[in-house]
Amino acid sequence: MNFVIIGGDAAGMSAASRAKRTMADLNVVVLEKTEDVSYSACGMPYNIADADRKIEDLVVRKAQVFRDKQGIDLLTGHIVEVIDRKNRTVSGTIQYSGKSFRYAFDHLLIATGGRPKIPALPGFELPGVLALKSLDDGRKIKDYIREHCVQKVVIIGMGYIGLEMAEALRERGIKVEMAKPGPDLLPWMPRDLAQAVEQELAANAVPLHLGCEITGIEETDGQLQVVCKDRMLKANLVLVAVGIQPNSEIAVDAGIETGIGNAIAVNRNMQTSDPAVYAAGDCADAFHVVTGEKTWIPLALRANRAGWAVADNVCGKPTELDGIAGTAVFKVFDLQVARTGLCVEESRSYGFEAVEVVIKSSSRAHNHPGATPILVHLVGEKKTGRLLGAQMVGHESAAHRINAAVVALHNKMTVADFVQTDLAYAPPFGPVWDPLLTAANQLLKRL
Repeated sequence: MNFVIIGGDAAGMSAASRAKRTMADLNVVVLEKTEDVSYSACGMPYNIADADRKIEDLVVRKAQVFRDKQGIDLLTGHIVEVIDRKNRTVSGTIQYSGKSFRYAFDHLLIATGGRPKIPALPGFELPGVLALKSLDDGRKIKDYIREHCVQKVVIIGMGYIGLEMAEALRERGIKVEMAKPGPDLLPWMPRDLAQAVEQELAANAVPLHLGCEITGIEETDGQLQVVCKDRMLKANLVLVAVGIQPNSEIAVDAGIETGIGNAIAVNRNMQTSDPAVYAAGDCADAFHVVTGEKTWIPLALRANRAGWAVADNVCGKPTELDGIAGTAVFKVFDLQVARTGLCVEESRSYGFEAVEVVIKSSSRAHNHPGATPILVHLVGEKKTGRLLGAQMVGHESAAHRINAAVVALHNKMTVADFVQTDLAYAPPFGPVWDPLLTAANQLLKRL
C-alpha cells in the first residue's frame, strides 16, 4: 500500500513516522519542496535573537535520519504540481534537476502548510522586505542582518510573530518600530490587558504606529521607507508580519473542497471531500470545541496531532479529533500573554449572550517576595452559564495558568463548575484563590 505525503514539516513528518511505526511494510513517500524538514518554527524568533546561533539548531531531525532509521522515502526538492484523483497519482518537478516525477498513491496526505500574507502594494518585492514562516525565511533574515549591518527594522503587523520578533531584534540592539492600519493593538483583547502589552513595548523602546495606512515601500540609496498616508518610517529592513494563509491551491486545482479562510475542509478523521485524500497542518481547517463549527487557527500542536490521526486512519485504526480551542501563548519581552476559546466579540458573533469580566490579581501570595500583577479576562454565556474563553497577561505564570481554562473549555464546563475546581495553592505560586478562580467568582456574579 502506498501512502504519499506532500509536505515534510510538522504534520507530514508526524504522519510519516507514526505510519511507519504502526505498519512497517507500508510504503511511505514524503515529497518536500525545500531542503528543510522537521524543525521548530516557533523557535525562530528566539534563534534570530542570538547572532551566534545557527538557524540549523532548530532542526529536530535531519532528513537522512528519517530515511536511515525509519525507512521513509523522504524526497526533498520535489515540488508537487498536480494531484490526479482519478488515476490516484501526484506529479511534479525536481527543483534542482528540472526532471519530472510521478508517484501513485492509495492514500494521500496534503500537508503543505501556510505562507505569509504579503500585501499587494508597491515595494513589497524589494530585497530588504522579508517575512518569517519557514526555516529558510529565518535563514534569510539572519543573513540579511549580518550582511547589511542592520540598525533599524520596521515591523508591519502586530500579531504574535511581529511582537516576538520585536523582542528578538531589540535583544540584538536593533531599533524597532511597529506599524499597522488598524487602531488597536491586539484587537481581540480587552483594553486593560492590551495596555499592559503596550506599556511593556514602550518600556523596551518599541514605538507603535497604530492607524498607519500603508501605501507602499520605497528604496532610496539603500535605505527603505515604509510609506504611510501621514508619515514615512525609515528602516534598513522591513519585516512583514500581517498573518498567514493556507497553501491550499493544489487541493483546489484537484477539485477538493475548501472552507473557512480557504483552508482545505476536513472531517474529524482528517479526510477531505475525497475520502482517499487527507489534509493536516496549517493548510487544513478544524472544528472549534466551543462553537462546534469550523475554524482555521494554525497551531503547532494541532499539526502534530492531526498528522498522528491521519497515520492511524491510514493504518486501519479509525481516529477522530475533537477539535481546538484556539489556545495561544506568546512572550513580549518579560510579559507573558495567553488566550484560549472566544473573546467577547467572537462569542457574540456566534450568537452567544456573552458576559465578561476583567480582574487584577497577583502571581503569588500577596506577602510573598517577587509577586507581580496578573490580569485575567473571562467570558461566559448568560443562558447556560458555560465558560467561553479566557485571556491572561502577567510577568509570570500566565502562560501555564491558561491551561486550566483550556481543559474547562474542552469539557464544556460551566463557570459554576469551574469555580469549584481544586486548583493548587502555595504562596510561591499564587494566592489561596487562584487568579482564575477569582475571575470565575466575579463572572459567576455577573451571570
